[in-house]
Amino acid sequence: MLAITQTTYGETGVLELRDIGKPAIAADEVLIRVRAAGVDRGVWHIMTGLPYPIRLAGYGFRAPKNQVLGMDVAGIVEAVGADVTRFQPGDEVFGVGKGAFAEYTTALERKLAPKPANLTFEQAAVVPISGMTALQGVRDQGEVASGQQVLITGASGGVGSYAVQLAKAFGAEVTGVSGASKMDLVRSLGADHVLDYRRDDFAAGPQRYDVILDIAGNASLSRLRRALTPKGTVVVMGGENGGRWLGGTDRQMRAVLLSPFVSQRLRTFINSEKADHLIDLTPLLESGAVVPAIDQRFPLSEVPKAIQYLLDGHARGKVVITVA
Repeated sequence: MLAITQTTYGETGVLELRDIGKPAIAADEVLIRVRAAGVDRGVWHIMTGLPYPIRLAGYGFRAPKNQVLGMDVAGIVEAVGADVTRFQPGDEVFGVGKGAFAEYTTALERKLAPKPANLTFEQAAVVPISGMTALQGVRDQGEVASGQQVLITGASGGVGSYAVQLAKAFGAEVTGVSGASKMDLVRSLGADHVLDYRRDDFAAGPQRYDVILDIAGNASLSRLRRALTPKGTVVVMGGENGGRWLGGTDRQMRAVLLSPFVSQRLRTFINSEKADHLIDLTPLLESGAVVPAIDQRFPLSEVPKAIQYLLDGHARGKVVITVA
């Protein structure tokens, strides 16, 4: 099979399209013929091995343990392990795989769900990690409810595009923050108000929010708290500016330490990749309440260009790799 591989950590120059053998599956895994794969910031972290703690989390200390890149996947089940009970060959699935930038990949059964009937493989492939992260941020951590005022930073990105739609589906009045060139996208996702992060300071005016989902990862905790109601909740979800060791997680750590001493709730979380979350998203996807916002499509051979496109800040929503 053809696959995007890497033998060392680094930027996109370490990636190579190669012909390699199909992966073997364990008893609790599924072999998937990949039809499409999603691109998100997590791909860059795994590709570069940054921040460094990611290497200690099982991805390989000196070099990548899994030499095929890519996580979000949608495709057709080719074979199942002995312990798999929920899927059989021919089923259309989506979820989180181990090396999705390839013609075939494997995935744990517990990280897969049936593909929503109304979605194309490309649409389904860009849902799993970003969609699950948004769901956990909006529903589980933010506890967004009908009638609340919700602010979402990074509203035009992969996670943000889902967060806006989920908050609206849960009945909130949503204000999205993005760059000027992407404000039309955020409006099209259903945001009631849109702010330009270069021109508008969400913490300067009189508006206070019941929930803030900070996905962009640049605002200080003090600034976020100024924009909250006295009993409001901020969920610190993003952080890309903390260097090689912390990777932006210092804000999350400060939020956890400060939260017990203030009236506002300061929360953060680690995304959980479970089929249950995908199953919870499926009715919203099939009803049209949540629609994957795909910006650009790239073939498998152009994965490096796709990743660079995302890193350069061009993406309006999601980027997808078409495989078959």
